[in-house]
Amino acid sequence: MGGPPWVQYRTRIDLLGQTENDSEVAVTRKAMLMHPDIHMLLSELAAWPGLALKRHNDAGHLLHKLVFISDLGIRAGDPGVDKIIERVMEYRSEDGTFQTLANVSPQYGGSGKDQLVWMLCDTPSVLYSMIKMGIKNSAIISSAAQHIASLSSDNGWPCAVASELGKFRGPGRKTDPCPYATILALKALAQTPEWRDSRACSIGADTVLKLWEQRKERRPYMFAMGTDFAKLKAPLIWYDLLHVLEVLSQFPSLRKDKRLLEMVNVMEAKSDVEGRFTAESVWKAWSEWEFGQKKNPSYLITLQVYCILKRISQT
Repeated sequence: MGGPPWVQYRTRIDLLGQTENDSEVAVTRKAMLMHPDIHMLLSELAAWPGLALKRHNDAGHLLHKLVFISDLGIRAGDPGVDKIIERVMEYRSEDGTFQTLANVSPQYGGSGKDQLVWMLCDTPSVLYSMIKMGIKNSAIISSAAQHIASLSSDNGWPCAVASELGKFRGPGRKTDPCPYATILALKALAQTPEWRDSRACSIGADTVLKLWEQRKERRPYMFAMGTDFAKLKAPLIWYDLLHVLEVLSQFPSLRKDKRLLEMVNVMEAKSDVEGRFTAESVWKAWSEWEFGQKKNPSYLITLQVYCILKRISQT
């Protein structure tokens, strides 16, 4: 089995069905935790919340690094992780919503200063990471999930932000759903059984599928589902094919939906003759990682595709 230790570890868990008690799993997990690239991420995350977030697709921001390590299986109890979790849990608004440090320009309705706030295009990612890292049966988690669910509307999740940001709103009609916020909300709530089958998630998922159907006519908040959307890219940061399929495939009720299967077919068609998948677009902040180049097949992207296909097959 090739690839970096985190790919080997997740392959054994997610595709081969091995357990944490398996000796081969233990070896690859130990190698992952000892890897210098993982040490570097954990060292950076110890300074949470880090620099202010100025744009939500800033791939090098700590927010996205937090999601990345949680997806690899880094969790509470691992060396250095409890300190990170403790810092993340400190930054919450009065209503219990996870905050990030952000800086919104006055031309968009912000103050132009660094502020601890929440936006619906960041707070679900923090909640998602905490759940994935093992913080599940907690009043803090329940409160944060409840708040995100409460923001849903009859067409998914809108652009919503903390009151401290005043009139700030993304570039779209107020009545439109924000596709990115909707995907992130679904991603977080799918991790909690009590919310996965909720009406809010059902509506949100159908909204994204309708946007796929209407992709030639609609691009709410400037989120299109065209050529760039379809490019394979890692890690899962923005509104793109791999990210959308990773989220929607977690809802069993959708796995036979023809709209979802159309997207799956687009993804599958990108394989090479050996069934491997190569990045078609890259984040410069991750250029040193094996998925941060477009010349050779990516171990991580190939794994992500096969995990999605495995879920889809479990109808």
